[in-house]
Amino acid sequence: MPEAASAPTATRATIGDSEFDRDTALTLREPGVYDVDLSAGWTIISAVNGGYLLAVLGRALADALPHSDPFTISAHYLTASQPGPAVVRTDIVRTGRTLSTGQASLLQYDDEGREVERIRVLASYGDLDALPDDVRTTARPPAITPMEHCFGPEDGPAPVDGSSAIADRLMLKLDPSTLGWALGQPSGKGEMRAWFGLADGRDPDPLSLLLAVDALPPTAFEIGISGWVPTVELTVHVRCRPAPGPLRVSITTRNLAGGFLEEDAEVWDSADRLVAQSRQLARARLG
Repeated sequence: MPEAASAPTATRATIGDSEFDRDTALTLREPGVYDVDLSAGWTIISAVNGGYLLAVLGRALADALPHSDPFTISAHYLTASQPGPAVVRTDIVRTGRTLSTGQASLLQYDDEGREVERIRVLASYGDLDALPDDVRTTARPPAITPMEHCFGPEDGPAPVDGSSAIADRLMLKLDPSTLGWALGQPSGKGEMRAWFGLADGRDPDPLSLLLAVDALPPTAFEIGISGWVPTVELTVHVRCRPAPGPLRVSITTRNLAGGFLEEDAEVWDSADRLVAQSRQLARARLG
């Protein structure tokens, strides 16, 4: 079992009653149409985090479809989302006994009042609790430094006000072996590993896994590239319901070419189970 300590918090939030749940909550306007207020608390500089946005859309589909758990969800990020009002429109593509498929779009309005699509997703949902227990795998949990020897945002210089609001909502402890970029000495390996949780102590669930795969600093930092790395496409596979306790997230990049790179993520729970996997294509700002 991994060496870990539960995230310190005075009063632990519970699933369904936490800041993450409140900030991803939707109001049903009419069948398949939801209103949401995108919180500025999940931004980096002025950009709304892609994992948080995916969780918002994931929650809408969980309500719209007859199954509640995301199995696979693929998102294309079309335009940059802004904090504030948004609309999510869902459409049921197919329903079956074990899987249901739907699509959803998140839309906002520009300065001239025109509707702008921000994200479009296609997803299949099922019941994670109904899956068989049989596991045959060669995957192994990532080698990660014990949490007490890892570093979080609170261990670095004070950030510029408003530069990384999302850091205040996460329990993020980065493996020092992937922190060369923070010291001006990137390793060139394109790796990032961390202990992950929500700052209010809320335990993980399938929706928070959609956030976890996109909440670490970009692997591009360890390649020696700084600046914003916007997501073009992100696909997440949720493999099982995570056990309570902190998660371990490992992300790697092997190929940066033509100004684009891939990020492959694995998320492991406190029971040493691979609970989520993802791949995203992102644009690297070179020069």
